[in-house]
Amino acid sequence: MSSTAYDRLDAWVDAHFDEEVKFLQALVQVPTDTPPGNNAPHAERTAELLQGFGYLAEKHPVPAAQVQAYGLQSITNLIVRRRFGAGPTIALNAHGDVVPPGEGWTHDPYGGEVVDGQLYGRAAAVSKSDFATYTFALRALEALGEKLKGGVELHFTYDEEFGGELGPGWLLQQGLTRPDYLLAAGFSYQVVTAHNGCLQMEVTVHGKMAHAAIPDTGVDALQGAVAILNALYAQNTLYKQVRSRVEGITHPYLNVGRIEGGTNTNVVPGKVVLKLDRRMIPEENPAEVEAAIRKVIADAAAGCPGITVDIKRLLLANSMQPLPGNKPLVDALQKHGQAVFGEPIPTSGTPLYTDVRLYVAQGIPAAIYGAGPRTVLESHAKRADERLALEDLRRATKVVARTLFDLLH
Repeated sequence: MSSTAYDRLDAWVDAHFDEEVKFLQALVQVPTDTPPGNNAPHAERTAELLQGFGYLAEKHPVPAAQVQAYGLQSITNLIVRRRFGAGPTIALNAHGDVVPPGEGWTHDPYGGEVVDGQLYGRAAAVSKSDFATYTFALRALEALGEKLKGGVELHFTYDEEFGGELGPGWLLQQGLTRPDYLLAAGFSYQVVTAHNGCLQMEVTVHGKMAHAAIPDTGVDALQGAVAILNALYAQNTLYKQVRSRVEGITHPYLNVGRIEGGTNTNVVPGKVVLKLDRRMIPEENPAEVEAAIRKVIADAAAGCPGITVDIKRLLLANSMQPLPGNKPLVDALQKHGQAVFGEPIPTSGTPLYTDVRLYVAQGIPAAIYGAGPRTVLESHAKRADERLALEDLRRATKVVARTLFDLLH
């Protein structure tokens, strides 16, 4: 019975795959650059497309004051609920927000163009792809006409790039959902059960502006920033000596991703702002990590007379470690991943941080799996020419549909 059901699920996905690709193209064609984070229009378009499949998407707009205080413009999170009977609820979460496209594209970042079996566009791989994976897996499951238990929820949210607190975090805090299992957007060749944490900070280095002709009358904030940068980057050498026990995660590291400062070429800079990102392995304590970085910055600034520093935390995303209750979900994904992809699908950790930690923090067993290549690098996520192999989309949809069937049949 089960093997026949799997065949029928696979056949439905194949028969409707052109429709799935068009759905993903339509999602890519509505920009969700974050910042600025005006993402409510994408939620409206997604809800419209879902309605075409007979799915009513509940729209949950986050109050404007909260969104704007967070540095974004608009967020409307979506929930689709499909109830089949008594039993567990499985939530499928993917995020629609994404970083701006940047430069260097050879394809329209909002075109959804398909070339040589690859669909190009910002968020094609991370993670509008799994809006499609999860929607069409659910449609395939319902098309079976089998008696099912429990239910499925689609959670399409718009705050992952800023930490998820106004996406899944907000839905959970408002009591709008409490699933028994959570599956979130990932890649096809591994089931991810752990991930790094992330601390982001803004460091403002203050000096004193002066005319470049009389620099001694000022205090060069940029020189102070250079001292701080050198001290921060020196930490990466130390971090490489710390190893995680989680497969797929190596060591902590730090990146300074943005620097702004100065007023003109002939003016001694009076202020420089640095934004840094510190990835934390699951074994690290976030409070200790933040305290250590603040000390490194303060010590470096102390060596620069006249320099003062303000430090503001922008984001603290805790790491995720697996909950024991995720075994049925993980086992089903691995079983069907191997059957569909023809190779073992291992469990691993990822150096990324995700919204999934917010569900796990509420005691909800979770895993990360969806449409994508073997590595983030191959997907070009956050780089030019982000792309998704359509065959990975097809097969991941089958794996998720089969997994839902196992857990709800």
